[in-house]
Amino acid sequence: MASVTSLEYCELTDVGRRRANNQDSKAVLAPWSRDQYRRRGWLFLVADGMGAHAAGETASAMASELVPLAYEKKASHSPPLALHESIEHANTEIHTRGESAADLKGMGTTCTVLALVPRGVIVGHVGDSRAYRVRGPTIEQLTRDHSLAWEMEAARGPGDDAGPTPPKNIITRSMGPHAHVTIDREGPFPVESGDVFVLCSDGLSGQVSDQEIGLLARQLPPTEAGAALLGLALLRGAPDNVTLIVARAGDREVSKTSLANTPWPLSEPDAGEKVPQPLPWKMLAVAAVSLLGALMVNPWSGLVKQDGQDGLLTSLLGEQMARAVGFVSCLGMAVVCLGALLTALMGFLVPASGRVRVLPAGARLGAGPYRRYDCSPSAALLEGLLSGMNAAAASLSSGDRQRMLAHAESARQRIAAGDLAAALRDTASAIAVYRAWVDASRNDETVRGPANRR
Repeated sequence: MASVTSLEYCELTDVGRRRANNQDSKAVLAPWSRDQYRRRGWLFLVADGMGAHAAGETASAMASELVPLAYEKKASHSPPLALHESIEHANTEIHTRGESAADLKGMGTTCTVLALVPRGVIVGHVGDSRAYRVRGPTIEQLTRDHSLAWEMEAARGPGDDAGPTPPKNIITRSMGPHAHVTIDREGPFPVESGDVFVLCSDGLSGQVSDQEIGLLARQLPPTEAGAALLGLALLRGAPDNVTLIVARAGDREVSKTSLANTPWPLSEPDAGEKVPQPLPWKMLAVAAVSLLGALMVNPWSGLVKQDGQDGLLTSLLGEQMARAVGFVSCLGMAVVCLGALLTALMGFLVPASGRVRVLPAGARLGAGPYRRYDCSPSAALLEGLLSGMNAAAASLSSGDRQRMLAHAESARQRIAAGDLAAALRDTASAIAVYRAWVDASRNDETVRGPANRR
C-alpha cells in the first residue's frame, strides 16, 4: 500500500448519547494499485439516514454499499460522471426498496462522497452532511447544506433582518424519497501535500464548530484528530449519531493538472435526445457554385461558342483546346457539385448523436468552497474546547474525573505560557478520558456503530 499512496485516514461512527440506534453509515474505497489510483482514486462516503424504525438505517447502509460498488464498476468513466451515476443508481435502489415495504416507505439519507483522483478532489453531495478541506490555517466547506436554514440564509440580502431561526434538522434534499434526485457536484479542487479532508454527518458539525474541526484536523494526525472530534461531540451531549472521516493527503496525492489533460465527459450520449441538424449551407453553396461553373464552361457554353461565333475561350486557345478545357472543367465542377450534394445529404441521413457535456481541463464544477474560516491555534479557540470540561467531568468516577481535570488544568497552564501545541495535546487527552468513560458506561443493549480506523 505504501507504494500506491501516502494518504492517511481515520473513519469513526458512534450512536451518540441520546439515540437508540445508529442511522449513520460510512465507506472507504481504497486503491490497491497505481492503475486503480489513476482510474478512480480514493473514495470516501458519509451518509445520515432518515425514517422511522429501521428505515433511516437501511437507507444509509444501502448508500454506503451501493455507491462504492457502482463507482468501482464505472471506473472507465470520468470521475465526476462515475460519481453522479453512482449516486443516481443508489437513489433509484433506495427509492424502490422504500416503495416495496410499508415500514420503509419514504425512507431517505444524506450522502456526501469525496473522490480523490490525480487531478484533485471531486465531491458528490445530497443533504446536509458536509465535506471540508483544511489547508494551512484555513478550513473550507466544500459543500452547501441542503437544509431550510441554509436556504433561508442564502435568500437573505445584505442588511435584511435575520428573522426567526428555522430548525437546523429540516433538510430540503435527500436520497430515496423520490425517484429522481438533484446531485451537487463540486471540483476538482487541487490537492497539496498536507491537505486534510473531513467528511461528517451533522451529528458532528452540529456540536463542533468549523474552526474547532479545522484546528483538530490540522494539528493532530488523522487517528488522533478523529478520536478528539468524536470525543468532543460526546462531551457536548451528542444528541444525534456522529460519523466522520479524516484523511490527510501526502506527497503522492499532490494534484497533477495540466491544460493538456483530456476533458472530462459529464454525461453520456442520450439516444433519445437528438441534436438539431443545421442546414448545410456551406455544402449547398459549394454545390451551387460548382453547378454554375459547369454550365458556364461546358463545351457548348457561350465561352466556347456564341451564336455561331467563337467564344472567349476559342479566341484565346483555339477551338479544339477551348473544347478540351471546357470539357475537363465542366467534368471537374460536376464532380465537386455531386460531392457537395452527397455530403449535405449524409448530414441528414446519419443519425444524430446525443449531447455530451464536458468539463475542460482547468475548469471546475459547482461554486465551492462556500464558507471558510481561520482555524489557526489560538488561546480563545483552545479555551472554547476546554469550556465544558468541568461540568462534563462531574459525572465521571473519581479516578477518571481527576485524570480528566488534570489534563484540562495542564492545558490551561500551557495556554497561559503560550505553548498552544502542548495545550492542544493536553486537551485531546482530557477528551480521550471522557470518551473512554462513555464507552465503558454503555451497557450491552446499546446499539452502537463500529468505530474503525486505519
